Amino acid sequence: MHTPRTIEWVGGTDGFVRLIDQTLLPTRLEYRDCRTVEEVWEAIKVLRVRGAPAIGVAAAMGTVVGMQKFRDHSRGAYRTRLKEVTDLLRTSRPTAVNLFWALDRMERRVAGLTEDRSPEELTQKLLDEALAIEAEDRAMCRAIGAAGAALIGDGQGVLTHCNAGGLATADYGTALAVLFTAAEQGRRFRVYADETRPLLQGARLTAWELKQRGIDVTLICDSMAAQVMKEGRVQLVVVGADRIAANGDTANKIGTYGVALLAAAHGIPFYVAAPSSTFDLSLPTGDAIPIEQRDPREVTHGFGRPTAPEGVAVYNPAFDVTPARLIAGIVTEKGLIAPVSEETIRAAVGGR
Repeated sequence: MHTPRTIEWVGGTDGFVRLIDQTLLPTRLEYRDCRTVEEVWEAIKVLRVRGAPAIGVAAAMGTVVGMQKFRDHSRGAYRTRLKEVTDLLRTSRPTAVNLFWALDRMERRVAGLTEDRSPEELTQKLLDEALAIEAEDRAMCRAIGAAGAALIGDGQGVLTHCNAGGLATADYGTALAVLFTAAEQGRRFRVYADETRPLLQGARLTAWELKQRGIDVTLICDSMAAQVMKEGRVQLVVVGADRIAANGDTANKIGTYGVALLAAAHGIPFYVAAPSSTFDLSLPTGDAIPIEQRDPREVTHGFGRPTAPEGVAVYNPAFDVTPARLIAGIVTEKGLIAPVSEETIRAAVGGR
């Protein structure tokens, strides 16, 4: 059984965004229809839709729902409203660069056309661009799988952190695309999935996706990774990414940096899988990547239940940055970047 479609556009220019509400998984598989830009903003903000590539697709489609009812033909009106819509979506989450990449691309699609085309024509162009972003994301997932599958050896143990599967993209995932493709090629291996606290994307989403596809998966708490590595159960780590700086420093879900340090301590290669749209070549190093701070209640009230003393101080960064020196290679839709350096990255994705 294949993972259901994470996000899709339903209908024509008067249509809407349909997405899996990932906050309800794995116990309930339910879809949410977003018919306003505010609903798309909320879905991104509270992680109904998450994962850098899927956030980009959602933002592109959110731009369309924000413009679809706009009928004002007066000079400059469409451009002004479009900026309001994209500016709102930009505030939904700060770390995943695909969000900003997609919104910039949507704005460029109608730049220079807003004065002499009707609102209806412009919105059709926006929808065409959003669907193109989605289609490219689907193709990108398959290409990442093809580029990285050879990293997985028969009989190996592979550790992953957070969720970089079909639920994080328009189709097949990034890190999990590598695993899915290796499995399709006939290799047998075991995946160790970190729970990924505090929101348990590994337990709720990654373990669910891997079980859906019949892949051997064992769930572990984040704090068990060192012991599992020490016991020789893991030969490879593959994770996704939300933003990659020009030198290869990589932001991913909080806890990834710790996994990379553990992998280095045990001599285990650590790989990142991400599309070229996740690279931010304007940032020289990971020090400049903005790190989202999330609601303390995610830590003190896990899924609504109090798990900490009332009023305790909480630090809740959603991401950390793994330095390039700990990364053996980055799998992209353009191939494997290894070794990881500004030179190899610019050679591979500099012209995107």
